[in-house]
Amino acid sequence: MKILGISGTITGSKTSIVVNEVINMIKKMNPEVETEILDLKHYDVQFCDGRPPSEYTGDTKKVIDMISSADSYIIGTPIFQGSFSGALKNLIDLVPPSEFKNKVMGFAATGGNYQHYLVVENQLKPIAGYLNAYVPPSFIFAHNEHFNSQNEIINPDLLRSIEVLSEQVIHMQDKLIYFK
Repeated sequence: MKILGISGTITGSKTSIVVNEVINMIKKMNPEVETEILDLKHYDVQFCDGRPPSEYTGDTKKVIDMISSADSYIIGTPIFQGSFSGALKNLIDLVPPSEFKNKVMGFAATGGNYQHYLVVENQLKPIAGYLNAYVPPSFIFAHNEHFNSQNEIINPDLLRSIEVLSEQVIHMQDKLIYFK
């Protein structure tokens, strides 16, 4: 089982911190799980222009291959202007929908407005449904107040949410492997 943590932004650090925390919790709960992090800040990804994924090169091909080889995902995004990041939207557009089919897709969002958690419910979960992915019942929403001045997570409820999502992703993926 391979779980890919995706930090779907090219700015800031809180989204990456949360995604890494979830991946670390997954490894702690099940050391046999293979994990990898895709932090879009470290890749020069081209804009999706409609060509077949096989025609992309460089970092764009690399990230498409990383996504295609994973069994499950922890997808993180900051919330900007009431929506998820354009970098994440571009990434999803680059990958054929069939690559997400029957895979587990857990979500983590960060934002400065407490109503931004609705983006997960109203935008990200429907996209997962369109892609025929399985979505755990829980997700993570981290507000700026959940971090200290060094961008460390200090909110115990957020840490518990990370634990719950990690448990759910592992459980769902284990069950899917059993049925394949």
